[in-house]
Amino acid sequence: MEKSSAWQESWRWTGRTGEGSGPARKAGGHEGANGHENGDEDEGAGPVIRIRCTAADLARVCFAPRPAPLLELNTALAMMLRRDDDLLLGRWRRRLLRALPAAAEPLADLVPGGTPPLFLDVFADSVTEGQQAVRSTPPDLVRAELARVYARHPAPPPRWIHALHRGEAEAWQRLLRAQRAAFEAAVRPVWDQVQDLHRAEFTRHALTVAERGIGAALTDAVPGSRFRDGVWECPGPHEADLALDGRTLVLRPTFHWTAHPLLAAPPPPGDEVTVTYPAGPGLPLPRAADGDGGLSDVLGRTRAEALRLLEDEHTTSQLARRLRVSNATASAHAAALRGAGLITTTRAGRAVLHRRAPLGDLLARRRDGDPSRA
Repeated sequence: MEKSSAWQESWRWTGRTGEGSGPARKAGGHEGANGHENGDEDEGAGPVIRIRCTAADLARVCFAPRPAPLLELNTALAMMLRRDDDLLLGRWRRRLLRALPAAAEPLADLVPGGTPPLFLDVFADSVTEGQQAVRSTPPDLVRAELARVYARHPAPPPRWIHALHRGEAEAWQRLLRAQRAAFEAAVRPVWDQVQDLHRAEFTRHALTVAERGIGAALTDAVPGSRFRDGVWECPGPHEADLALDGRTLVLRPTFHWTAHPLLAAPPPPGDEVTVTYPAGPGLPLPRAADGDGGLSDVLGRTRAEALRLLEDEHTTSQLARRLRVSNATASAHAAALRGAGLITTTRAGRAVLHRRAPLGDLLARRRDGDPSRA
């Protein structure tokens, strides 16, 4: 099955401009530039997001109790349209492009230059509630965001986008049907795993707060960040500096996004500032409905088998013998799995020992079809 024409165009345009289709984010009320641009993660020191907190603000920091389905959809589509990490993500990207139905094409029309409009950026606990939030976007914001995303695109918007700009009900229904169709194709097959991962991350966060305090929980959530003198500094796509000013800071993990944290910060007196951070295994979640849990389609057959074998500790040479590949090939597969957070590697004298990490255990359990977790 070929990619649909709208997604094909979005894919091609993203490649030409070097932009990635990161979820849109509002910072300081207007900074839609917090949507990810492919390649904006600089080596070494880079842009920093600074969030200033009083003691009272820290007492209100909270962790999202449930995953947000439309957030996971946005991040999944964002990762699909990026061009990096093809070794781990290329197979999944091509598969998802083929799986998206024609009914989802209007979403591609909304990301012509790689960055979606801000009104798609919602954190509701269900698809229905999220779509109600999208539909209730003020008309002025809808018009401004449609103008922004098409500002640099050489082709004119489709007619239905003009209708959406005018606020026509039929155009809104087309958009909402596209969201639902894309969710069913891209996220529904792995939604149980997203919920499992969210519960595990919630537990980890709660234990860190109890044992080491909220400052440690913030820095643990975003590697490379630091908390000092009431300021949380973390890497971002652009410089941002904001004070909470009595707003609640909400930490929200996402399990499809692998780049920088994403900031949503409407101006005071808005209720919440949300930091969405990558917390997944660093590669797409396999579909439990597939014959082997989908790991072979995501990782490739040999790496999926390596992950299964590493339930028990293996040296590189032992793993090579079990996989019937050379030591160098086994080492390369182990490095890819380690980079995705699925295994750990330690040294014991001259030996290098590999073993499955907790995220690898979770994915492997899905592969083995554990019915207690379905």
